Amino acid sequence: MTKTDPDRHTSGNFKLSFEFFPPKNADMDVQLWETVEELARWNPDFVSVTYGAGGTTKAPTLVAVDRMISVAGLSTASHLTCVDASKQEVHDVVEELRGIGVKHFVALRGDPATGPGTAYKPHPDGYENAAALVRGLREIDDFQISVSAYPEKHPESESTDVDIDMLKRKADNGATRALTQFFFDNTMFERYMERVTKAGITIPIVPGIMPIQNLTQLKRFAGRCGTSIPAFLDERFAGLDDNPVERAKVAADVAAEQILDLQRHGISEFHLYTMNRAPLVNAVLENVGYRPLRQSAA
Repeated sequence: MTKTDPDRHTSGNFKLSFEFFPPKNADMDVQLWETVEELARWNPDFVSVTYGAGGTTKAPTLVAVDRMISVAGLSTASHLTCVDASKQEVHDVVEELRGIGVKHFVALRGDPATGPGTAYKPHPDGYENAAALVRGLREIDDFQISVSAYPEKHPESESTDVDIDMLKRKADNGATRALTQFFFDNTMFERYMERVTKAGITIPIVPGIMPIQNLTQLKRFAGRCGTSIPAFLDERFAGLDDNPVERAKVAADVAAEQILDLQRHGISEFHLYTMNRAPLVNAVLENVGYRPLRQSAA
């Protein structure tokens, strides 16, 4: 794997980051590293690697993060959750990750090990929520700390006001930026940003963009995340179930149009959920005119 040049190549002053998840088997491992190699040519500002509830993917996360830093030469953030873990257990993981060069964490409460939608109970000796985790990380070292934000509010939040109050607590405790849950309605995002600004939150709010690999699967996932699926997506993908080539073109167009519209409204940083697949992400970035550091080897 070729290390990227430290000089970033961007188009129209927009920064770029990617999310990956640790592989669960040998085939997925091959796919991940092929994807990382392919997407590294875009020279992202950073990449992030997810981390399971209660540390259920701790080992593969550590391996993936280590390789992304030491082999791919990518600035890599590790997700970190506090669910079902004591403060000491969280600190131990932080030290392991710091030992392999991690200087950036995505600090999350995390879903209960019993699954999304089940009741959350803080560990009696742990951090009670993501805001407390941010404060704890800030006390350990001067890390970059990204946190989550929810344009349509977290599914468990009582209200949007409560949700934004939590975001403000994370920002006040030392968060560097917020990465949003994916969304498809930019008007809704603009309304959310108005409320964020009114609340006095000044950290960058980075839109999470989800290129649509499979609309049916996305709808199931979005339902668990509290993300709405606008009617126009059904219209754009209508009749394409048996036409994967055209479906991929539409998916790339949809994500590119969303990014370009957000750029027109002053957004200059985007976080792409890759699903460990490169082709659609490549197509989206090509459609918006982003310039890669080098051409694909394919």
